[in-house]
Amino acid sequence: MPGAVIFDFDGVIADSEMLHLRAFNKVLGGCGVAISKADYYGDYLGLTDIDLFKLLAERGILKADAGPIEELAEEKTRVFKELARSESTIIEGVADFLQMLRDNDVRMAICSGALGGEIEMVLERAGLREFFEVIVSAEQVERGKPEPDGFVMALQRLNDKGGESLSAGRCAVIEDSHWGLAAARAAGMHTVAVTNSYDAEQLSMAEKVVNHLGELTMPELREFWR
Repeated sequence: MPGAVIFDFDGVIADSEMLHLRAFNKVLGGCGVAISKADYYGDYLGLTDIDLFKLLAERGILKADAGPIEELAEEKTRVFKELARSESTIIEGVADFLQMLRDNDVRMAICSGALGGEIEMVLERAGLREFFEVIVSAEQVERGKPEPDGFVMALQRLNDKGGESLSAGRCAVIEDSHWGLAAARAAGMHTVAVTNSYDAEQLSMAEKVVNHLGELTMPELREFWR
């Protein structure tokens, strides 16, 4: 029986991490703050928007007079959507990989720290929304990655849709960050890392590391599900 593949979104399907950073910095610029690319990838990339702003506040980088965290996050979402309407691109090889999974009756879901509206907009523009039965986004879970909640929810929702019941061990998660890999492992799922955001050394906790999705074959995925 085929299993399921659960994808992260930013950095795995969409080449959008730098758009997120630009959106954060446009909002933070009004507070006299900026995040460097090195700090974003080192400390913040795996966080939800709310958690990122909260962490900046906890560290004293974002001052109390910056305004409510929720309002900053809403403004960041607005700015990101403006950028993504014209600039967001699907990573090369993703569409072919999704079609390969569909041709082999593999079920597909997304579990992401991005907001649902952002994910839906990018997928619809790219003509890829139809591939995914389930999308779990930041606003649907109380605890984001590295906690396993999102992946547990994605599996539950796949099973709620019917068909043969899937166990966590029949799910392969594709991630681009150590936060996501830790969450997938905590959920009891198999892990594949793609080196779109970090190098292979930093993703060594994954069971398999690839440079791009075209390197991942169906026989290799089936090995997870034996």
